[in-house]
Amino acid sequence: MTLPQTMRAIDPDTPGGPEVLVPVERPVPAPGPGEVLIRVAAAGVNRPDVVQRQGFYPPPPGAPKILGLEVAGTIVATGESVPAEAVGQPVCALVAGGGYAEYCVAPYGQCLPVPEALSMIEAAAIPETLFTVWTNLFERAYVVEGETVLVHGGTSGIGTMAISLCNLFGVTVIVTAGSDEKCAQAVAHGADHAINYKTEDFVDRVKAITGGKGVNVVLDMVGGDYVPRNLKCLAEDGRHVSIATQGGLTAEIPIFHIMRNRLTLTGSTLRPRDTAFKTLVADELHRTVWPFVEEGRLKPVIDGTFPLDQAAKAHARMDSGGHFGKIVLVVE
Repeated sequence: MTLPQTMRAIDPDTPGGPEVLVPVERPVPAPGPGEVLIRVAAAGVNRPDVVQRQGFYPPPPGAPKILGLEVAGTIVATGESVPAEAVGQPVCALVAGGGYAEYCVAPYGQCLPVPEALSMIEAAAIPETLFTVWTNLFERAYVVEGETVLVHGGTSGIGTMAISLCNLFGVTVIVTAGSDEKCAQAVAHGADHAINYKTEDFVDRVKAITGGKGVNVVLDMVGGDYVPRNLKCLAEDGRHVSIATQGGLTAEIPIFHIMRNRLTLTGSTLRPRDTAFKTLVADELHRTVWPFVEEGRLKPVIDGTFPLDQAAKAHARMDSGGHFGKIVLVVE
């Protein structure tokens, strides 16, 4: 199969609003050792893409400047040390950049097979949120069956994936959202409780829901003044996991409260982690979560799709905050 020399991609030269996301021509990348070239069918849109577009989240060293952290499509070429029979496989992949394009290079270890139960659009909406929720909620916070978690942003891609995984693994999940309508959507999707943070104090509500005990884990993407409030929601030996700082980069925390209740504060960013780590996560997901995907029991919530050329409209949708679940760019 002869590959084209150039491709359409979304690779803005200057930071700004959604309007900077216009299609341009770029060379088709070549896979290096341990990598594959994917002809992209669809690419997921994520909050870090927005922050990169605004000029605040540069790609890690060596990663493409083209936006996009997850894709689904077909492998069309392989680099050194990747089996030749990989060509033709339908896969979805977590990437450090390059997803908003007709072709994208991915480490072969970060690819997962697309089963018949998933469309390419659904497959493209899984990797970033699944890797993020799994590594933070189930690995860093080691949540187990029978525990209760509080997830902020319950109707986001991360929030809806967290609800789905908690349902599969017997974890009670409380979420926050910004309207009664979004709370209803979260409950319909499987959240045990949903709190409208604009009309209710989530600290008081969590205490009421848990009979004063608190939750075992908080998954926080807000930061700022949410952190000390989150700590008030935690039960003894509770774990607080930070994965984003949309509400502020710093927080004042009550140290004695942490000591008295033996709380753990942790957090992580996924994008800068090396291929070896992400490959280990992919292997674990393939073993523990992918059987649910193959059975059709785990699917991402899709808010809407846009053609690649309308990436600006996709980002405007995300900027509006009105979305429920994932936004996906359709490339093929």
